[in-house]
Amino acid sequence: MTDYRDVNRANWDERAPVHAASAGYDLAAFARDPAHLSDVVTFDRPLLGDIRGLRGIHLQCHIGTDTVSLARLGATMTGLDFSPASLIEARRLAELAGADIDFVESDVYGAPDALENGAFDLVYTGIGAIGWLPDIRRWARVVATLLKPGGRLFIREGHPVLWSLQDDRKDDLLVLDFPYFEHEEPVIWQEDGTYVETDHTFVHTTTHSWNHGLGEIVTALLDAGMTLTGLVEHDTVPWEALPGAMTKQPGGEWQLTDRPRRLPHTYTLQAVRTAV
Repeated sequence: MTDYRDVNRANWDERAPVHAASAGYDLAAFARDPAHLSDVVTFDRPLLGDIRGLRGIHLQCHIGTDTVSLARLGATMTGLDFSPASLIEARRLAELAGADIDFVESDVYGAPDALENGAFDLVYTGIGAIGWLPDIRRWARVVATLLKPGGRLFIREGHPVLWSLQDDRKDDLLVLDFPYFEHEEPVIWQEDGTYVETDHTFVHTTTHSWNHGLGEIVTALLDAGMTLTGLVEHDTVPWEALPGAMTKQPGGEWQLTDRPRRLPHTYTLQAVRTAV
């Protein structure tokens, strides 16, 4: 198993049922409350705005909590993910939530072959997604290909500065230890757990990931025919990205405990496909 997609898919296939069963994702809340939204989409709403009537595609949708949330805000949603186990959970969640969503199995780079091109008003990409992709320029071309002229990309993602930090320090120093810029070779991780609490013993513990500098992301989108319409950096992140060094905030976000203003935690980027 040497292809990064095979390595990562095995890991995400194992994570999916664990995540679906976790209190962190709380899938049952979608059945209990027809107005329930994921914490991530709740955070996104002020910048996301009114999406009623839009046709949207959620790239790297995982188990579909954000996809269902976007559908509940009035968009006609499709979810795409390369993990069949994740899509099993996403379809179960959509049924539980009473949401009519089409879920498609494909990796991001294969999306133009799996979906209708130039057909979407909104491409949505959430937290912790693009770091699994080795080539940000190719990602940007996929986004532009899927969007209608004038269609919009909305992405909130972990900041590349955050991804480059050493995350296991016992002091208050922020140390850049991993690449900030995209490199051909991945960072290879060996992790026995996941980002939710679980007693599950993982078998597929290897993942391959890449960082992408903010300038690289913006430039890739511009070169793909997109026009930047918004870029906001945030001082919170939806999970405890630096264990032991963060404090949970109201709404479920986490923030660096000591002098949080020194760290960009996440960012929201919006861009539209240039009309032709």
